[in-house]
Amino acid sequence: MKKLPALLISCACLFGTATVATPAHALMLTQGMQNEHVSQVQEQLASRGYFHVGVTGYYGQITSKAVQNFQRDHGLVADGVAGPATLAKLNPSGKVSNHSLNMLAKIIYAEARGESFRGQVAVGAVVLNRVQSNQFPNSISAVILQPGQFTAVQDGQYGMKPNQMAYDAARQALNGVDPTNGSLYYYNPKIATSSWSIARPKVISLGQHTFTN
Repeated sequence: MKKLPALLISCACLFGTATVATPAHALMLTQGMQNEHVSQVQEQLASRGYFHVGVTGYYGQITSKAVQNFQRDHGLVADGVAGPATLAKLNPSGKVSNHSLNMLAKIIYAEARGESFRGQVAVGAVVLNRVQSNQFPNSISAVILQPGQFTAVQDGQYGMKPNQMAYDAARQALNGVDPTNGSLYYYNPKIATSSWSIARPKVISLGQHTFTN
């Protein structure tokens, strides 16, 4: 099931500023939210057998239902809200792991490491826009690894270690920031050879990339 369009959570964030991590005891995750903490919860639920679809970073009905089932099985109020008590039960060790954030940072670094911070956020936003589109797979990992879609995956650059800027850009994108206005594609007009890509309606140009739908 595809999600409703994600809310833009971090409207007040300035491009280029680092994201400050929110303490686990202060988190309250509810339906309609989109951020890195949601993807962490989805991964934790999946590892415990409660979440059976791909990680999206979006807190929709499927995530809420999975949280409810987990809460019910662990003696918590089954309200579908991932508050401090639920998060503590999900992750008692307190160790933070976010495979989806790492994948998003890797594709941003591989595809756009020479771009501005805003340009890097834009590449991450395209991935998340595809997750929400019926034209593409419905998880972050499946979109990134879909055959033939990203040059950096095909030529091996995706295997490079991302830097802090790429992680910050990935967090911005996961938090709903989208400089591309919903674009699903992008290309570099200086090196593009696909007439199909060039012919698509242009939405915005950022650095070396033209973003289209």
